[in-house]
Amino acid sequence: MTPVLETRRLMKSFGGIIATNDLSLSVTKGELHAIIGPNGAGKTTLITQLCGTQTPDSGSIRFKGRDITRMPAHRRARLGITRSFQITSLILEMSVLDNVALAVQARQGSSFDMIRPARSIKAIRDRAMALLARVGLQDKADMITRALSHGEHRHMEIAIALASEAELMLLDEPMAGLGHEESRAMVDLLKSIKGKHTIVLIEHDMDAVFALADRISVLVYGHIIATGAPAEIRGNKEVEAAYLGEESGGL
Repeated sequence: MTPVLETRRLMKSFGGIIATNDLSLSVTKGELHAIIGPNGAGKTTLITQLCGTQTPDSGSIRFKGRDITRMPAHRRARLGITRSFQITSLILEMSVLDNVALAVQARQGSSFDMIRPARSIKAIRDRAMALLARVGLQDKADMITRALSHGEHRHMEIAIALASEAELMLLDEPMAGLGHEESRAMVDLLKSIKGKHTIVLIEHDMDAVFALADRISVLVYGHIIATGAPAEIRGNKEVEAAYLGEESGGL
């Protein structure tokens, strides 16, 4: 079976710093594949190359067998790749519903009407409300986005990612800044969409990673030192020495 996402020997340097070092990765359809590693390991640089905002110096990226190495980000989005960010990118002065409705409108390709808001179009409003229900925010649809908690903002971003109907979701630290209960809620949400989308998850929260991942790749100095099921990674002495023991006191 052709992988949904495959990288072959990616290299990316910034001056004398090698951020991505001979990095090869394969992600199968419906898989939640977590990328972990210490700060400075190159995780964000990898994500930016996958979504198209940076171009590798060498190597290749394939999406469903198609070479997209030099393809710009907006074309990758149209192919079915979406990314969420470490820092929320919501329009805080708009309502929750309007934020998601704009994402639905963008996906449907309908023209933007500066007079008539997207939420006034029934099909768009219905789809946006269904997405908000899916992430547990339907009761807050009419609230101004700024009034929601940080955790609720993260749930909104998942709704917006789902609005794109993307086949591949690149999630960049969705647990960042969340408290314990908010993190549990995000894990439950991601479990509910797991398998319906192929997901690459960059995350520091090891409890979340081991609860969610089908497979885990460990990135150190821009190079993947191990890939395997959570139990394999947990028991890998090289991984523990390089990362897990340092970060978590052993796992």
